[in-house]
Formats: sequence, C-alpha cells, structure tokens
Amino acid sequence: MLSSSVESNAVVHIVDDDGGLRRALQRLLRASGYIAPTYATAAAFLEAAPRLTGCVLLDLRMPDMDGLEVQAQLTRRGIRLPVIVITGHGDIPIAVQVMKAGALDFLEKPIDEDGLLAAVRAAFHGGAQEIRHGEAVQAALRLAELSPRERQVLDGIVAGRPNKLIAYDLNISVRTVEVHRARLLVRLGTHSMATAIRLGVLAALAPS
Repeated sequence: MLSSSVESNAVVHIVDDDGGLRRALQRLLRASGYIAPTYATAAAFLEAAPRLTGCVLLDLRMPDMDGLEVQAQLTRRGIRLPVIVITGHGDIPIAVQVMKAGALDFLEKPIDEDGLLAAVRAAFHGGAQEIRHGEAVQAALRLAELSPRERQVLDGIVAGRPNKLIAYDLNISVRTVEVHRARLLVRLGTHSMATAIRLGVLAALAPS
C-alpha cells in the first residue's frame, strides 16, 4: 500500500529502452499503488512531457538520447518533473552530472526494490529538493570522517575508475587501494559500496 503521504493516483513515468526492466518496474510500482506508464524512447517521453504530472524514472543509457540530454530538454522547456535516474555502475560520473542538473536521486542497477520505492516516495514529498540538500550536507559531514587518502580512493570510485587506475593515479599499489576501500566502508558505517558511492555523489552537491 502507498504511504498516507502519497496520493493514491500518484504517477511514476518509466523511461527505459529495456522492455524487461520497464515491465518489472511497472509491476512493482503498480503493486505499490502507483500509476506507472512506460516509454520505450526518450523522444516518446519528451513528446508527452508537457502534459504530464508525477515523477520520472529515467534510464541514463538509451539509443536515441541519454538521460543527461533528456534532463536538459526538460529544463529548457520549463518542465518541472522530479527525476530519479537509473544507472549502471559505469555511468556514475554521468549520474553525478544529472543530479547537479537537478535530478533528485539515482538508482544503480541491479535496482533494489525497497530503495526504489523509498526514492519514489521522497520524490512526491513537497520539500524533496530541501530533503536532498539536507542529505548532501549530512553526506559531506560523513565523508569528512575519512582520511585524505580514503577520500581520494572514494573520489576515484565515484568517477568510475577501476582499482588499477586509482592505484596508478595515487602512485600506490592495487592492494593498498583495496585496503582503503574496505576501511572507508567501515568509517562510513556501511557494507555497501553503492551506499558509499551515493554518499560521495551527494557530498559533491553540498555547498562548500
């Protein structure tokens, strides 16, 4: 059932060229009480966008137009729909750009169902942007607990660089990078690198 803070006719627009993922997301959202229309192309979504309400689940990698350009098109047209980005691990740097352009959050594939529903609920909150701002400040405070080297390693991970290239950039061994990765998770109080990446992305959005 939907949270009482979300209207029963809340609409979540799913924009993804992967038919299997579209259908899976649609089933999940409908089971949670949302209306969930789908769009196989960015062009189809943008054609309908001026008439739409609700929020958007937007895949970053689509054949006709990537998510960053879709976000730019929405901004140019003055269309204010809350956007949640769906991304593969290698697209994290682009996800950072989309969030800087105003997207509320990103979900890394494979998508965690609880995380997706929490992000959608947050998108329908009246103060969603203020909540994200507060999360960004808290993320920056948490990252301040990292050592300088741990922060450098996390920045490399957020930039989508593999351990070998992070080691080369920092002039340390791959094994040392792995040690720093493990330690930064402990300092951040999580077992999930995806969570650490999200904190890194949010911290980049915090005011200096």
